[in-house]
Amino acid sequence: TPAQPRSVLLFSGKRKSGKDYVTDLLQKRLSSEMCCILRLSAPLKQQYAQDHHLDYEELLGAGQYKESYRADMIHWGEMKRQEDSGFFCRLAVKNAAQPIWIISDCRRLSDVHWFQKEFPDQCICVRVEASEKTRSQRGWSFTSGIDDAESECGLDEGVKFDWIIRNDEDDDVLEKQLQGLLSLVTHGMKLN
Repeated sequence: TPAQPRSVLLFSGKRKSGKDYVTDLLQKRLSSEMCCILRLSAPLKQQYAQDHHLDYEELLGAGQYKESYRADMIHWGEMKRQEDSGFFCRLAVKNAAQPIWIISDCRRLSDVHWFQKEFPDQCICVRVEASEKTRSQRGWSFTSGIDDAESECGLDEGVKFDWIIRNDEDDDVLEKQLQGLLSLVTHGMKLN
């Protein structure tokens, strides 16, 4: 079992909103000794590769190998979640040792609920938002079956976000928002 975290930041946001960029900035400011970034998608791919005797590193990449297994991997992941909604969450945190955890890719209410149940006093829900114009400049275009699926829309409703970060090309605005979130995390305050 992992050590009890002091803070668990649950990040969500649309494709190309800049979640990875924002979470990387936070980790750099907090240090890798104090903070780890955990991705729910990594243990899904690792377990899928193990169960199906596939190349895990290839599944992590962006090539044709992953694409040829994508549909089955999504179906398999949904079946695992139906059996046990915390399956991938537990795998993601299994080896976490730092006091601050950043979950960089919450996509479903079941993800958020699992963390809130397991760590009720430590969770801070953070939404990263960017305009469609900004997201388009980052290479996003609406794709039916992806941008309207649960993996992109599952947290559009039903979650009270403690912190919302606007990530639209203005570094000064982003910096002020990050400073506020860092202050919240480092001073151990809990929002209600």
